[in-house]
Amino acid sequence: MTQRPSGAESDVGQEPERRHRRRAGPGTGTRTGQDTGAPGCSLAWSAAVLVVGALVVTFFLLPDESFGPHRPTLSWSAFIVALCLIAALLLRQIRNVLTDREDSHPGLVIPLLICLSVLVFASAYLAMSKAPGEFPGLNTRLDALYFTMVTLATVGYGDIVPHGQTGRLVVIVQISYSFVFLTAAATALSRAVQRKVRQPDHAVRTEEGTGR
Repeated sequence: MTQRPSGAESDVGQEPERRHRRRAGPGTGTRTGQDTGAPGCSLAWSAAVLVVGALVVTFFLLPDESFGPHRPTLSWSAFIVALCLIAALLLRQIRNVLTDREDSHPGLVIPLLICLSVLVFASAYLAMSKAPGEFPGLNTRLDALYFTMVTLATVGYGDIVPHGQTGRLVVIVQISYSFVFLTAAATALSRAVQRKVRQPDHAVRTEEGTGR
């Protein structure tokens, strides 16, 4: 008569199969960490792209009669308040990344804030272009957005150049703002993305270590 294997021997024989099930997701050959982490990351980036696209479309559609040299107090106040608010929100996101806060979403918020800062400067250049001789060659919203991106990238083609003192002051502000806040925010975003990429591998290694 054949004897049934004892409970201990049966557990030893099934241990490799249990480890394999822990590594693999249900019905697939991929790891569980990758299955659960990748969709969330892709969803966040898709949402960020959609929101950024909506902001750019709004920039081209909103009327611009409210700001300009005919309303200097309102224009400068809105410009300064917007930049201060964006800077405060960027610093908060940078702090969340550095302190490893789980409830923050830097992959969605940081690109949104960077896009907002670009549009704020583009709106400022567009408003200043209404003053004669301030921004020769800057006539449309696309020109303003183009000049903002060229300044942000420090390319300097020279086709649009601020001739007035106010325009040159705002260009200096944009360069300084980008160097301090946008560079730090981009670094924090890169760190957050790298952490997201490493999380699935770390989770799998932890499961393997506890299963031994």
